Amino acid sequence: MTSPTRITHLVAGAPWTGTAERTSEVFNPATGEQTGVLDLASAAVVGEVVATAQAAWQEWSDASLAKRTSVLFAFRHLLDSRKKDIAALITAEHGKVLDDALGEVTRGLEVAEFACGIPHLLKGGFSENASTNVDVYSIRQSLGVVAVISPFNFPAMVPMWFIPIAIACGNAVVLKPSEKDPSAALAVAALWTAAGLPDGVMNVVNGDKEAVDALLTHPDVKSVSFVGSTPIARYVYETGTAHGKRVQALGGAKNHMLVLPDADLDLAADAAVNAGFGSAGERCMAISALVAVEPIADELISKIVDRMGKLRTGDGTTGSDMGPLVTAAHRDKVAGYVAAGVESGATLVVDGRKQEFDGGAGGYFLGPTLFDRVERDMLIYSEEIFGPVLSVLRVQSYDEGLELINANPYGNGTAIFTNDGGAARRFQREVEVGMIGINVPIPVPVSYYSFGGWKNSLFGDSHAHGIEGVHFFTRGKVVTSRWLDPSHGGLNLGFPQNT
Repeated sequence: MTSPTRITHLVAGAPWTGTAERTSEVFNPATGEQTGVLDLASAAVVGEVVATAQAAWQEWSDASLAKRTSVLFAFRHLLDSRKKDIAALITAEHGKVLDDALGEVTRGLEVAEFACGIPHLLKGGFSENASTNVDVYSIRQSLGVVAVISPFNFPAMVPMWFIPIAIACGNAVVLKPSEKDPSAALAVAALWTAAGLPDGVMNVVNGDKEAVDALLTHPDVKSVSFVGSTPIARYVYETGTAHGKRVQALGGAKNHMLVLPDADLDLAADAAVNAGFGSAGERCMAISALVAVEPIADELISKIVDRMGKLRTGDGTTGSDMGPLVTAAHRDKVAGYVAAGVESGATLVVDGRKQEFDGGAGGYFLGPTLFDRVERDMLIYSEEIFGPVLSVLRVQSYDEGLELINANPYGNGTAIFTNDGGAARRFQREVEVGMIGINVPIPVPVSYYSFGGWKNSLFGDSHAHGIEGVHFFTRGKVVTSRWLDPSHGGLNLGFPQNT
């Protein structure tokens, strides 16, 4: 067994050299082995990092769009060349299988590609002669220092939802990654320096609630982007806005998949297994509630069970289909939900607690679990489990299924499986959810659209990435101008260039 590696903050392009007052442990969830000792930032350390970012922002905000774009393209190239290494770090600390980890990095890379178009995205409007000899035009400018607080389940992708756009818009960033799996975020952050970003524009502080509160209350932090559970998202939103910050706080979910009787049940069964058990269900877009419109439930469940029997749960580096959960405490919490489901009278079709696992004896494993005849008042339905537990609820009609989904306090993602175009179109109009899939189980938008839900799945008005992300990380100005005389300039026969 090797000694745990020290993991520290990244400030002004270099590892922090101070001594931490507090630390926490980082583990490999497939083995239970401690692999790292993480420095936790005090409020004072957070203040020092914010001051560094504030100083760097002054220069970066004045950088030309051509300069910013060159850095974005270089960063995109470096991330693409290192994506397998980043994926390995994700698997080592989060546990998801390598293919899934690589897919996460690739989806983050797409946002960097979107941000490469920042000259176009920041174009304002212009109205000539709005009044006699008066022109009116709009511009967008950076905010200053912005904070990103990201979750454990996507340690590379979620920070990438925000950071490339924030930097492209001329801001300086302080990232607080999850203390459970920080190494991937640190590795991605280091690439910005290699891409030519000035020191201090991209910084990482590791920490717990003390660091989060310091970012939420610091007067020089102008905005906060957060992804995590709903109770914490609400806290982040309320605390940040109370201190005058712009906040986008993406919370939890209870995502439903409505399957109509005319659906292709083989396609629906594949989708339910993929979306329910990918990344051990630790996705805010995972399908955790399958709503079957009778009389198809028995046949659909049979197909799902057949597919579940072919899955292998184990170490994410060994070719398994599903890896461990992120911590022992979380594994035990999810197992507690399974027990609660049995006690409440749901039918336990497949028990993930009683399976063989291809991993270390100390790994945090719990296999794919399936419940049938779940009712809306049961704990396994009313709360977000965030684990590999799929619940089947039986309804008698489309209308009953729609009412069930709309009555849920969450509104992150949903899907409908049907071959009826009219039913699908009606569903996309009537369902009260932010992201909708039609025969697509995990409808995560591409980077040039925006990610975010409704109801208790989002606090604040702005969604992540896309044009909403550009607007979140900038402030608008409208200029009204009048010039009575033409300007004069000297001779220059050279071809004009962007510098």
